[in-house]
Amino acid sequence: MGLLTNQVVLVTGAGTGLGRQTAIQLAAEGAEVVLTGRRQEKLQEVAKVIEQSGGRSIVFPVDVTNSEEVNGMRDHLIAQLGRIDVLINNVGGTGDYSPVHDMTISLWDHTIRLNLYSSFIVTNAFLPIMRKQQYGRIVSITSAMANYVYEGLGAYSAAKAGLEGLMRTVALEEEKHGILVNMFDPGNLKTEQNPYGEGDPATVVDGIVKMATMPKDGINGQVIRANQ
Repeated sequence: MGLLTNQVVLVTGAGTGLGRQTAIQLAAEGAEVVLTGRRQEKLQEVAKVIEQSGGRSIVFPVDVTNSEEVNGMRDHLIAQLGRIDVLINNVGGTGDYSPVHDMTISLWDHTIRLNLYSSFIVTNAFLPIMRKQQYGRIVSITSAMANYVYEGLGAYSAAKAGLEGLMRTVALEEEKHGILVNMFDPGNLKTEQNPYGEGDPATVVDGIVKMATMPKDGINGQVIRANQ
């Protein structure tokens, strides 16, 4: 039996990069993995890989920056599966590089919605389910840019700093309900979104699996970095 046998895990941004590799590994640990993202064809490709390895997954295209779509997905999944044990808030991206002086409102809004607002929406939607279960594990993907500055990435840094503050608060509020919330910094990975990265997403997913299977007395409200 795997570490996640009989558990249901939702991975946002599961079609490519870190989300893809995480979903495949979680399925290998026995989880039924809900694959979410905007591009159904990418999600179907991941589902095929999981199926060929003997795993189970459900493809559910959704825009996680849209609360109505997320709430609709939640209701559908609970009616079908009955529970959600683990959330992996993976959706994110730096957006276009722009000094604050030149930044448009639309670029700011897009970056904040993708990296911060999406994790709030998904977490907010599923917390009542986890409270009812008195069990849940939430892993949100963060970045060193939450604590460092780099010219042109002001919106991204602000979003990731906000994400860490939000998740620490959720960790404090929900621990008494059996819900542990942590953050994972995968480092500078080479992905479709970040073609100039250096690391392979497959090399860091064990850290996410560890956080998704944290025991009752495990860490909570912490940032774990892949390079530590």
